[in-house]
Amino acid sequence: MSNPFLKQVFNKDKTFRPKRKFEPGTQRFELHKKAQASLNAGLDLKLAVQLPPGEELSDWVAVHVVDFFNRVNLIYGTIGDGCTEQSCPVMSGGPKYEYRWQDEHQFRKPTALSAPRYMDLLMDWIEVQINNEELFPTHVGTPFPKNFLQVVRKILSRLFRVFVHVYIHHFDRIAQMGSEAHVNTCYKHFYYFVKEFGLIDTKELEPLKEMTARMCH
Repeated sequence: MSNPFLKQVFNKDKTFRPKRKFEPGTQRFELHKKAQASLNAGLDLKLAVQLPPGEELSDWVAVHVVDFFNRVNLIYGTIGDGCTEQSCPVMSGGPKYEYRWQDEHQFRKPTALSAPRYMDLLMDWIEVQINNEELFPTHVGTPFPKNFLQVVRKILSRLFRVFVHVYIHHFDRIAQMGSEAHVNTCYKHFYYFVKEFGLIDTKELEPLKEMTARMCH
């Protein structure tokens, strides 16, 4: 295993969260396989994100949200040892953008936190959402709640902030590990998906606007 990125990913000392998986035999598992097959076949990412004919938008979105959570979590996990209270005392994307954390429990008002603390809270929060049967039903035929896309927009906007922080503050680490191509592909996939279905406000995408213009024609 010569790729240092993969070594880092499979390093036994690293504590990655368990992946949220789809149960074989379920409709969502089949959709997940369909999405993966398109990517593996090298299909243009812009086309790969489009809703397949006859599929439900909510199912397609649910599959991708879980997949993006797993991927972004892994990317952050690989640079995590370089993202500390000391190196990143503020969760930011350069001098212009600072992200504050807010939730329904501990931080009812937007609160400035270090990047690693923010990331921990964020990944815990997303994990709770995607494992909530009422929000992300796993049984075929169980309807998605009315606020599903609203929750998804919040999840994806917050995941985008991880890309912002990683690209702006830790890209040298990514480059050092030889994993630029992998991270760039994940980012492009994520970007085309949120653009295809209008799931993130343009204002949120601002911090990586120039890079995105170069990368996603």
